[in-house]
Amino acid sequence: MIFPTILIVDDKPDIIEALKGLLVDEGFEVLSANNGYEALKIISTNTPDLVLLDIWLPGMDGIETLKEIKKQHPYLPVIMITGHGSIETAVVATKFGADDFLEKPLSIDKVVLSINKALNFRKIKEENIYLRKKIIEQNSIDGISESIVKLRQNIFKIATSDSWVLIQGESGTGKELVARLIHQLSGRATKFIKSVDCVTITKDLMVKELFGSEKGFLGEHKTKGVFELANGGTVFLNEIGDMSLETQTLLIHFLEKQKFKRLGGEREIDVDVRIIASTNKNLEKEVKEKRFKEELFFRLNVLPISIPPLRDRKEDIPILVSKFLEEETEQNKSIDKKVIKKLSNYDFPGNVRELKNLIKRLIVTSKGDTIKLEDLSEPYL
Repeated sequence: MIFPTILIVDDKPDIIEALKGLLVDEGFEVLSANNGYEALKIISTNTPDLVLLDIWLPGMDGIETLKEIKKQHPYLPVIMITGHGSIETAVVATKFGADDFLEKPLSIDKVVLSINKALNFRKIKEENIYLRKKIIEQNSIDGISESIVKLRQNIFKIATSDSWVLIQGESGTGKELVARLIHQLSGRATKFIKSVDCVTITKDLMVKELFGSEKGFLGEHKTKGVFELANGGTVFLNEIGDMSLETQTLLIHFLEKQKFKRLGGEREIDVDVRIIASTNKNLEKEVKEKRFKEELFFRLNVLPISIPPLRDRKEDIPILVSKFLEEETEQNKSIDKKVIKKLSNYDFPGNVRELKNLIKRLIVTSKGDTIKLEDLSEPYL
Protein backbone atom coordinates (compact mmCIF):
# COMPACT_ATOMS: atom_id res chain seq x y z
CA MET A 1 0.00 0.00 0.00
CA ILE A 2 1.34 3.45 -0.94
CA PHE A 3 0.86 6.15 1.72
CA PRO A 4 0.59 9.85 0.79
CA THR A 5 3.73 11.90 1.42
CA ILE A 6 3.36 15.19 3.27
CA LEU A 7 6.04 17.91 3.21
CA ILE A 8 6.07 20.09 6.35
CA VAL A 9 7.70 23.51 5.85
CA ASP A 10 8.38 25.40 9.11
CA ASP A 11 11.39 27.15 10.63
CA LYS A 12 10.65 25.76 14.12
CA PRO A 13 12.07 22.23 14.63
CA ASP A 14 9.75 21.47 17.58
CA ILE A 15 6.66 22.12 15.43
CA ILE A 16 8.04 19.93 12.63
CA GLU A 17 8.75 17.08 15.06
CA ALA A 18 5.33 17.34 16.71
CA LEU A 19 3.48 17.37 13.38
CA LYS A 20 5.68 14.61 11.98
CA GLY A 21 4.93 12.28 14.88
CA LEU A 22 1.19 12.88 14.63
CA LEU A 23 1.06 12.44 10.84
CA VAL A 24 3.18 9.26 10.89
CA ASP A 25 0.72 7.83 13.43
CA GLU A 26 -2.07 8.64 10.94
CA GLY A 27 -0.32 6.63 8.23
CA PHE A 28 1.40 9.40 6.22
CA GLU A 29 4.98 9.52 4.98
CA VAL A 30 6.59 12.79 6.10
CA LEU A 31 9.33 15.05 4.69
CA SER A 32 10.41 18.38 6.19
CA ALA A 33 12.07 21.66 5.24
CA ASN A 34 13.14 24.67 7.32
CA ASN A 35 12.60 27.35 4.64
CA GLY A 36 11.06 28.02 1.24
CA TYR A 37 14.22 27.42 -0.78
CA GLU A 38 14.76 24.01 0.80
CA ALA A 39 11.07 23.18 0.26
CA LEU A 40 11.25 23.92 -3.47
CA LYS A 41 14.34 21.72 -3.81
CA ILE A 42 12.65 18.82 -2.00
CA ILE A 43 9.48 19.18 -4.10
CA SER A 44 11.48 19.03 -7.34
CA THR A 45 13.22 15.78 -6.34
CA ASN A 46 10.77 13.93 -4.07
CA THR A 47 7.33 14.95 -5.44
CA PRO A 48 5.28 14.97 -2.20
CA ASP A 49 1.49 14.61 -2.40
CA LEU A 50 0.77 17.70 -0.26
CA VAL A 51 2.60 20.58 1.44
CA LEU A 52 1.91 22.00 4.92
CA LEU A 53 3.44 25.48 4.61
CA ASP A 54 4.01 28.01 7.38
CA ILE A 55 3.43 31.62 6.35
CA TRP A 56 6.16 33.13 8.52
CA LEU A 57 9.47 31.84 7.17
CA PRO A 58 12.94 33.42 7.04
CA GLY A 59 14.09 34.70 3.64
CA MET A 60 11.38 33.63 1.22
CA ASP A 61 8.15 33.84 3.19
CA GLY A 62 5.25 31.40 2.89
CA ILE A 63 3.27 33.42 0.35
CA GLU A 64 6.27 33.74 -1.98
CA THR A 65 7.00 30.04 -1.54
CA LEU A 66 3.35 29.27 -2.34
CA LYS A 67 3.59 31.31 -5.56
CA GLU A 68 6.70 29.40 -6.66
CA ILE A 69 5.16 26.02 -5.81
CA LYS A 70 2.03 26.78 -7.82
CA LYS A 71 4.09 28.13 -10.72
CA GLN A 72 6.16 24.95 -10.95
CA HIS A 73 3.59 22.41 -9.68
CA PRO A 74 0.10 23.88 -10.19
CA TYR A 75 -1.77 20.73 -9.05
CA LEU A 76 0.20 20.15 -5.83
CA PRO A 77 -2.11 20.87 -2.84
CA VAL A 78 -0.77 23.41 -0.33
CA ILE A 79 -2.25 24.04 3.12
CA MET A 80 -1.06 27.26 4.79
CA ILE A 81 -0.31 27.38 8.54
CA THR A 82 0.06 30.52 10.67
CA GLY A 83 0.19 31.56 14.28
CA HIS A 84 -0.97 35.07 13.41
CA GLY A 85 -3.98 34.42 11.23
CA SER A 86 -6.08 37.14 9.68
CA ILE A 87 -8.82 37.29 7.08
CA GLU A 88 -6.58 39.37 4.82
CA THR A 89 -3.77 36.79 4.95
CA ALA A 90 -6.20 33.96 4.24
CA VAL A 91 -7.62 35.83 1.24
CA VAL A 92 -4.12 36.42 -0.17
CA ALA A 93 -3.14 32.77 0.36
CA THR A 94 -6.33 31.55 -1.33
CA LYS A 95 -5.79 33.96 -4.23
CA PHE A 96 -2.41 32.38 -4.95
CA GLY A 97 -3.74 28.82 -4.85
CA ALA A 98 -3.71 27.67 -1.21
CA ASP A 99 -6.15 24.79 -0.67
CA ASP A 100 -6.80 25.59 2.99
CA PHE A 101 -5.68 27.86 5.82
CA LEU A 102 -5.05 26.58 9.39
CA GLU A 103 -4.22 28.56 12.55
CA LYS A 104 -1.90 27.54 15.37
CA PRO A 105 -2.21 25.90 17.83
CA LEU A 106 -3.02 23.09 15.45
CA SER A 107 -5.66 20.47 16.11
CA ILE A 108 -4.56 17.12 14.67
CA ASP A 109 -8.16 16.32 13.78
CA LYS A 110 -8.43 19.55 11.76
CA VAL A 111 -5.04 18.96 10.12
CA VAL A 112 -5.93 15.40 9.04
CA LEU A 113 -9.37 16.49 7.85
CA SER A 114 -7.86 19.32 5.80
CA ILE A 115 -5.19 17.01 4.33
CA ASN A 116 -7.70 14.33 3.33
CA LYS A 117 -10.03 16.94 1.82
CA ALA A 118 -7.21 18.48 -0.25
CA LEU A 119 -5.94 15.06 -1.42
CA ASN A 120 -9.44 13.98 -2.47
CA PHE A 121 -9.93 17.26 -4.33
CA ARG A 122 -6.61 16.73 -6.13
CA LYS A 123 -7.72 13.23 -7.14
CA ILE A 124 -10.95 14.63 -8.58
CA LYS A 125 -9.01 17.29 -10.50
CA GLU A 126 -6.63 14.69 -11.91
CA GLU A 127 -9.57 12.50 -12.97
CA ASN A 128 -11.21 15.51 -14.65
CA ILE A 129 -7.96 16.32 -16.47
CA TYR A 130 -7.73 12.70 -17.65
CA LEU A 131 -11.36 12.69 -18.82
CA ARG A 132 -10.89 16.02 -20.59
CA LYS A 133 -7.77 14.64 -22.31
CA LYS A 134 -9.75 11.57 -23.45
CA ILE A 135 -12.55 13.77 -24.81
CA ILE A 136 -10.02 15.91 -26.68
CA GLU A 137 -8.42 12.75 -28.12
CA GLN A 138 -11.84 11.49 -29.22
CA ASN A 139 -12.59 14.84 -30.85
CA SER A 140 -9.15 15.15 -32.43
CA ILE A 141 -8.69 16.31 -36.00
CA ASP A 142 -6.61 13.57 -37.61
CA GLY A 143 -4.22 14.07 -40.49
CA ILE A 144 -0.73 15.09 -41.53
CA SER A 145 -1.59 17.39 -44.44
CA GLU A 146 -0.45 21.00 -44.28
CA SER A 147 -4.04 22.25 -44.22
CA ILE A 148 -4.95 20.05 -41.23
CA VAL A 149 -1.79 21.01 -39.31
CA LYS A 150 -2.71 24.68 -39.82
CA LEU A 151 -6.32 23.94 -38.81
CA ARG A 152 -5.19 22.36 -35.53
CA GLN A 153 -2.93 25.33 -34.81
CA ASN A 154 -5.81 27.71 -35.53
CA ILE A 155 -8.14 25.75 -33.24
CA PHE A 156 -5.70 25.95 -30.32
CA LYS A 157 -5.30 29.72 -30.79
CA ILE A 158 -9.03 30.33 -31.09
CA ALA A 159 -9.91 28.13 -28.10
CA THR A 160 -8.04 30.40 -25.69
CA SER A 161 -10.14 33.38 -26.77
CA ASP A 162 -13.75 33.87 -25.73
CA SER A 163 -14.84 35.46 -29.00
CA TRP A 164 -17.53 34.05 -31.28
CA VAL A 165 -16.49 31.63 -34.00
CA LEU A 166 -17.81 30.90 -37.48
CA ILE A 167 -16.81 27.51 -38.91
CA GLN A 168 -17.21 27.11 -42.67
CA GLY A 169 -16.88 23.86 -44.57
CA GLU A 170 -18.70 21.40 -46.78
CA SER A 171 -21.09 18.83 -45.31
CA GLY A 172 -19.23 15.97 -43.69
CA THR A 173 -15.94 17.80 -43.08
CA GLY A 174 -16.30 17.72 -39.27
CA LYS A 175 -17.64 21.15 -38.31
CA GLU A 176 -19.29 19.89 -35.11
CA LEU A 177 -16.10 18.01 -34.21
CA VAL A 178 -14.15 21.28 -34.48
CA ALA A 179 -16.76 23.14 -32.40
CA ARG A 180 -16.58 20.56 -29.61
CA LEU A 181 -12.78 20.59 -29.65
CA ILE A 182 -12.74 24.40 -29.32
CA HIS A 183 -15.12 24.11 -26.36
CA GLN A 184 -13.06 21.38 -24.66
CA LEU A 185 -9.86 23.42 -25.03
CA SER A 186 -11.48 26.63 -23.76
CA GLY A 187 -11.98 28.02 -20.27
CA ARG A 188 -15.63 26.93 -20.55
CA ALA A 189 -14.81 23.21 -20.78
CA THR A 190 -16.35 22.43 -17.37
CA LYS A 191 -19.70 23.81 -18.52
CA PHE A 192 -22.16 22.50 -21.12
CA ILE A 193 -21.92 22.79 -24.88
CA LYS A 194 -25.43 22.75 -26.33
CA SER A 195 -26.06 22.10 -30.03
CA VAL A 196 -28.91 23.44 -32.15
CA ASP A 197 -29.49 22.00 -35.63
CA CYS A 198 -30.77 24.89 -37.72
CA VAL A 199 -31.70 22.51 -40.57
CA THR A 200 -34.02 20.06 -38.81
CA ILE A 201 -35.76 22.36 -36.30
CA THR A 202 -38.70 24.18 -37.84
CA LYS A 203 -38.94 27.96 -37.82
CA ASP A 204 -41.86 27.88 -35.36
CA LEU A 205 -39.99 25.72 -32.84
CA MET A 206 -36.57 27.38 -33.23
CA VAL A 207 -37.40 30.38 -31.03
CA LYS A 208 -38.60 28.09 -28.24
CA GLU A 209 -35.49 25.95 -28.68
CA LEU A 210 -33.23 28.98 -28.26
CA PHE A 211 -35.08 31.02 -25.63
CA GLY A 212 -37.49 28.62 -23.90
CA SER A 213 -41.07 29.39 -22.89
CA GLU A 214 -43.12 30.10 -19.79
CA LYS A 215 -45.74 27.73 -18.40
CA GLY A 216 -48.87 27.71 -20.52
CA PHE A 217 -47.15 29.17 -23.58
CA LEU A 218 -46.70 26.59 -26.34
CA GLY A 219 -47.10 23.84 -23.72
CA GLU A 220 -48.12 23.03 -20.17
CA HIS A 221 -44.70 23.31 -18.58
CA LYS A 222 -42.03 25.98 -18.40
CA THR A 223 -39.06 25.11 -20.62
CA LYS A 224 -35.54 26.48 -20.67
CA GLY A 225 -33.91 27.23 -24.01
CA VAL A 226 -30.37 26.32 -24.95
CA PHE A 227 -29.01 29.77 -24.09
CA GLU A 228 -30.20 29.32 -20.52
CA LEU A 229 -29.12 25.67 -20.29
CA ALA A 230 -25.64 26.47 -21.59
CA ASN A 231 -25.08 29.47 -19.29
CA GLY A 232 -21.34 29.73 -18.66
CA GLY A 233 -20.65 27.36 -21.55
CA THR A 234 -21.01 27.24 -25.33
CA VAL A 235 -23.90 27.18 -27.81
CA PHE A 236 -23.17 25.55 -31.17
CA LEU A 237 -25.50 26.71 -33.95
CA ASN A 238 -25.07 24.04 -36.59
CA GLU A 239 -25.72 25.12 -40.22
CA ILE A 240 -26.80 28.61 -39.26
CA GLY A 241 -27.16 29.47 -42.96
CA ASP A 242 -30.50 27.62 -42.83
CA MET A 243 -31.89 29.75 -39.99
CA SER A 244 -34.92 31.86 -40.94
CA LEU A 245 -34.53 35.63 -41.31
CA GLU A 246 -37.02 36.21 -38.47
CA THR A 247 -34.99 34.06 -36.07
CA GLN A 248 -31.78 35.71 -37.26
CA THR A 249 -33.22 39.07 -36.19
CA LEU A 250 -34.01 37.73 -32.71
CA LEU A 251 -30.53 36.25 -32.49
CA ILE A 252 -28.96 39.61 -33.34
CA HIS A 253 -30.91 41.25 -30.49
CA PHE A 254 -29.72 38.54 -28.11
CA LEU A 255 -26.07 38.87 -29.18
CA GLU A 256 -26.10 42.59 -28.45
CA LYS A 257 -26.52 42.14 -24.66
CA GLN A 258 -26.88 38.39 -24.07
CA LYS A 259 -30.28 39.04 -22.54
CA PHE A 260 -33.60 37.53 -23.56
CA LYS A 261 -37.13 36.80 -22.45
CA ARG A 262 -38.69 33.38 -22.59
CA LEU A 263 -41.70 33.10 -24.88
CA GLY A 264 -44.66 34.40 -22.90
CA GLY A 265 -42.35 35.86 -20.25
CA GLU A 266 -41.78 39.39 -19.00
CA ARG A 267 -38.52 38.98 -17.06
CA GLU A 268 -35.21 39.52 -18.84
CA ILE A 269 -32.72 36.73 -18.27
CA ASP A 270 -28.96 37.39 -18.35
CA VAL A 271 -26.64 34.64 -19.57
CA ASP A 272 -23.00 34.25 -20.51
CA VAL A 273 -22.50 31.96 -23.49
CA ARG A 274 -19.95 31.65 -26.25
CA ILE A 275 -21.46 31.26 -29.71
CA ILE A 276 -19.88 28.90 -32.23
CA ALA A 277 -21.76 28.73 -35.52
CA SER A 278 -21.17 26.58 -38.59
CA THR A 279 -22.33 26.62 -42.19
CA ASN A 280 -21.80 24.74 -45.44
CA LYS A 281 -22.99 27.79 -47.36
CA ASN A 282 -21.15 30.82 -48.68
CA LEU A 283 -22.59 33.33 -46.22
CA GLU A 284 -21.14 36.33 -48.03
CA LYS A 285 -23.12 35.25 -51.10
CA GLU A 286 -26.18 34.61 -48.90
CA VAL A 287 -25.86 38.15 -47.51
CA LYS A 288 -25.71 39.66 -51.02
CA GLU A 289 -28.80 37.70 -52.03
CA LYS A 290 -30.65 38.85 -48.87
CA ARG A 291 -30.99 35.35 -47.43
CA PHE A 292 -28.73 36.03 -44.47
CA LYS A 293 -28.52 39.11 -42.24
CA GLU A 294 -25.33 41.06 -42.83
CA GLU A 295 -25.17 42.21 -39.20
CA LEU A 296 -25.40 38.63 -37.95
CA PHE A 297 -22.66 37.53 -40.34
CA PHE A 298 -20.26 40.20 -39.08
CA ARG A 299 -21.12 39.49 -35.44
CA LEU A 300 -20.44 35.76 -35.80
CA ASN A 301 -17.42 36.01 -38.10
CA VAL A 302 -15.09 37.33 -35.39
CA LEU A 303 -12.85 34.26 -35.52
CA PRO A 304 -13.37 32.42 -38.83
CA ILE A 305 -12.31 28.83 -39.38
CA SER A 306 -12.35 27.07 -42.74
CA ILE A 307 -12.23 23.26 -42.89
CA PRO A 308 -10.76 21.83 -46.11
CA PRO A 309 -12.69 19.14 -48.00
CA LEU A 310 -11.22 15.64 -48.01
CA ARG A 311 -10.41 15.82 -51.74
CA ASP A 312 -7.91 18.60 -50.95
CA ARG A 313 -6.07 16.52 -48.32
CA LYS A 314 -5.98 13.02 -49.75
CA GLU A 315 -2.72 12.21 -47.94
CA ASP A 316 -4.86 12.05 -44.77
CA ILE A 317 -7.12 9.27 -46.10
CA PRO A 318 -4.87 6.34 -44.99
CA ILE A 319 -4.69 7.82 -41.48
CA LEU A 320 -8.47 8.25 -41.30
CA VAL A 321 -9.06 4.73 -42.64
CA SER A 322 -6.85 3.26 -39.88
CA LYS A 323 -8.61 5.34 -37.24
CA PHE A 324 -12.12 4.36 -38.34
CA LEU A 325 -11.10 0.71 -38.68
CA GLU A 326 -9.82 0.75 -35.10
CA GLU A 327 -12.90 2.59 -33.79
CA GLU A 328 -15.50 0.40 -35.46
CA THR A 329 -14.23 -3.09 -34.77
CA GLU A 330 -12.77 -4.97 -31.82
CA GLN A 331 -11.61 -7.73 -34.14
CA ASN A 332 -8.22 -7.79 -35.85
CA LYS A 333 -9.72 -6.53 -39.08
CA SER A 334 -7.15 -5.26 -41.58
CA ILE A 335 -7.40 -3.52 -44.93
CA ASP A 336 -5.47 -4.31 -48.09
CA LYS A 337 -3.08 -1.62 -49.33
CA LYS A 338 -4.74 -1.74 -52.76
CA VAL A 339 -8.03 -0.70 -51.14
CA ILE A 340 -6.38 2.26 -49.40
CA LYS A 341 -4.78 3.28 -52.72
CA LYS A 342 -8.17 3.16 -54.46
CA LEU A 343 -9.83 5.18 -51.70
CA SER A 344 -7.01 7.74 -51.81
CA ASN A 345 -7.84 8.43 -55.47
CA TYR A 346 -11.52 9.06 -54.78
CA ASP A 347 -12.86 12.59 -54.24
CA PHE A 348 -15.41 11.77 -51.47
CA PRO A 349 -18.14 14.38 -52.07
CA GLY A 350 -19.50 13.46 -48.61
CA ASN A 351 -16.05 14.08 -47.13
CA VAL A 352 -14.92 12.46 -43.86
CA ARG A 353 -18.45 11.37 -42.94
CA GLU A 354 -18.75 9.44 -46.22
CA LEU A 355 -15.39 7.73 -45.64
CA LYS A 356 -16.35 6.75 -42.09
CA ASN A 357 -19.69 5.31 -43.24
CA LEU A 358 -17.92 3.38 -46.00
CA ILE A 359 -15.48 1.78 -43.54
CA LYS A 360 -18.39 0.82 -41.26
CA ARG A 361 -20.12 -0.85 -44.19
CA LEU A 362 -16.99 -2.67 -45.37
CA ILE A 363 -16.38 -4.08 -41.88
CA VAL A 364 -19.83 -5.68 -41.98
CA THR A 365 -19.95 -6.80 -45.61
CA SER A 366 -16.37 -7.90 -46.28
CA LYS A 367 -15.48 -11.58 -45.99
CA GLY A 368 -12.56 -12.73 -43.90
CA ASP A 369 -10.22 -10.72 -41.69
CA THR A 370 -8.98 -8.47 -44.49
CA ILE A 371 -10.97 -5.92 -46.49
CA LYS A 372 -9.98 -6.57 -50.10
CA LEU A 373 -10.40 -4.80 -53.43
CA GLU A 374 -13.30 -7.05 -54.43
CA ASP A 375 -15.21 -5.78 -51.37
CA LEU A 376 -15.34 -2.31 -52.90
CA SER A 377 -18.21 -1.34 -55.17
CA GLU A 378 -19.00 1.65 -57.35
CA PRO A 379 -18.29 4.55 -57.17
CA TYR A 380 -15.09 3.81 -55.20
CA LEU A 381 -13.54 1.41 -57.72
